[in-house]
Amino acid sequence: MDYLIHHMLLSSAERYPDKEALVDTVQRFKYGQAAKESGAIATGLRNVGVKRGDRVGIWVESSVLQAISILGTSQSGGVFVPINSLLFPDQASHIMRDCGTVGLITTKEKIALCSEVLKTLPSLQFIVSINGKPDCDAKVPVYLLTEILSAEAGCKPRDLRIEKDLAAILYTSGSTGKPKGVMLSHGQVMAGSSIVSDYLDIASSERIIGVLPLSFDAGLNQLMTAVQQGGTYVPMTFTFAREIVKTLEREQITGMAGVPTLWSLMTQPNSTLERTPMPHLRYITNTGGRMPQTILRDLRRLLPSTKIFLMYGLTEAFRSTYLPPEELDCRPESMGKAIPNTEILVVNEKGERCAPGEVGELVHRGPTVSMGYWGQAELTDKVLRPHPFNPPELGDSEKVCYSGDLVKMDEEGFLYFIGRRDNMIKCSGYRVSPTEVEEVLFQSGKLREAGVIGIPDPVLGQAIKAYVVPRDGEAVDAQALSSFCAERMPRYMVPKAIQIMESLPKTPSGKVDYPYLRSRYSSE
Repeated sequence: MDYLIHHMLLSSAERYPDKEALVDTVQRFKYGQAAKESGAIATGLRNVGVKRGDRVGIWVESSVLQAISILGTSQSGGVFVPINSLLFPDQASHIMRDCGTVGLITTKEKIALCSEVLKTLPSLQFIVSINGKPDCDAKVPVYLLTEILSAEAGCKPRDLRIEKDLAAILYTSGSTGKPKGVMLSHGQVMAGSSIVSDYLDIASSERIIGVLPLSFDAGLNQLMTAVQQGGTYVPMTFTFAREIVKTLEREQITGMAGVPTLWSLMTQPNSTLERTPMPHLRYITNTGGRMPQTILRDLRRLLPSTKIFLMYGLTEAFRSTYLPPEELDCRPESMGKAIPNTEILVVNEKGERCAPGEVGELVHRGPTVSMGYWGQAELTDKVLRPHPFNPPELGDSEKVCYSGDLVKMDEEGFLYFIGRRDNMIKCSGYRVSPTEVEEVLFQSGKLREAGVIGIPDPVLGQAIKAYVVPRDGEAVDAQALSSFCAERMPRYMVPKAIQIMESLPKTPSGKVDYPYLRSRYSSE
């Protein structure tokens, strides 16, 4: 019986020991070998001190080793914390400090890059380097991956955990402050795999390319659905879209997930997609923001035999809705309806169900609703609340997820996205906190005030615009400030536009008036 994440790998290894499981440009693991390597990492992690429930950060680019490290951490009894490889040292260290990681699996280059920051993490007990010893002092023991893999496995311990135990923490930006850790149980991750496999008809014949990071819920789900169904997962990093097209063709990929910015790149002439037949590409999915209609039309033209699924979701509850391919002609702007085994409620300000056409908050009910935010009980209670329409006899026995997204439902039950309740920015499929961008802007030492908003962008969904006020006596150059940000944040967080002002509008309480800034942009 599979009830823990790594059980999916072990079961598939029993069914398909000689079938390809994980493939990248360096390694090709069959299921039997993947299970063996995962078990070796699990034993190695236990031997260096990982105990049940300990958090292990995994800061590695998309690869077979990253996937095996996640599955091995699960098998060790630990909790895996994928860290986006694009993050800078301060951002990665925030994640590790926030959830108290005891171990870190990464590369020698990243260890050298953030050796000083790593010394400030009180919980960190060891580091595992996947590609050699770093040329620096990391304060804690640094093991080579080959060293812990060579450890004697000994007697395999009996698994005492159950599906309700914590399995993973995925960090996502909130409306204020630094990213928050969304806690996922084994059961929630596996339920997400089963649900997606249901409506995408994923089977053991599937070959799924992984271009979304595993720190992103949709990216992690691709790995998990492939492993659960005995399919093949092909992780990759890329610089140009044509590299993806080559991999799609070479590996005979059948399924791919992306965000609008990626699909925009794929439809450009230099991607070579137009010149490369893809009869094997059975389906593609879009998440992380609304698909622009021009890009959707181009994809349908370039991939005439490929099914296109438009999806909506949030890390706190995984996927919520999807639009079947056969509905694209009728309602291409729709988010679709609820995924299987899930109910989507639309609730107004009075806590009542919305009538068709009435705008309200999307509330997600189902087995993928997360365990909440690590160390953030007050915030968890705001997002995960008792079911609003359950009989009083049930009390608060069931929690549902209040998404913060405003939607409306038509007469046939199809949903349409309207906007966000808070100031969150959705750029390139990532949720970006205005506060986090503002903090970096202030680090320049040249600003007295800063206000960051999201502005409409046909490809990015939203682009980031910053309104800034220089400190007295400071000369601020917008391009130089943008370059300063680019050295400290991933590209998707860097403001696309910076406007210098004499002062920022304020609310009566003295805070930056973000609605006014948004209306100012609209009038501009």
